[in-house]
Amino acid sequence: QVQLVESGGKLVQAGESLTLSCAISGHTSGPYTMGWFRQGPGKEREFVAGITGSDSRTGYADSVQGRFIISRDNAGSSVYLQMKSLKSEDTAVYICNAAGFLTSSGHYYAGNYWGQGTQVTVSS
Repeated sequence: QVQLVESGGKLVQAGESLTLSCAISGHTSGPYTMGWFRQGPGKEREFVAGITGSDSRTGYADSVQGRFIISRDNAGSSVYLQMKSLKSEDTAVYICNAAGFLTSSGHYYAGNYWGQGTQVTVSS
């Protein structure tokens, strides 16, 4: 059974940086194409960043392009989201997704596996 566990979320000040981690276990194939989503208070879940399993190609939402970087370890067991120049509007629960599909234009189709999320709060 595939499990995703996020960590690293906390309260930070605007302008600061933060790195989130997502550990994946229980998968027998892969590495999976994976993504980060977020859901802010009163908002719908939205795509943040994705990375392919085959060649680590990445894609980002316009709102985080240039500020966030998604990466993964060589074993395919962890995915990271490095966030810089955080803004109050980045406040959300950040949720990891696995077994998705990232198109050449950067659109990410979510896979079936989701983590529980980690809270990021950016104080202005």
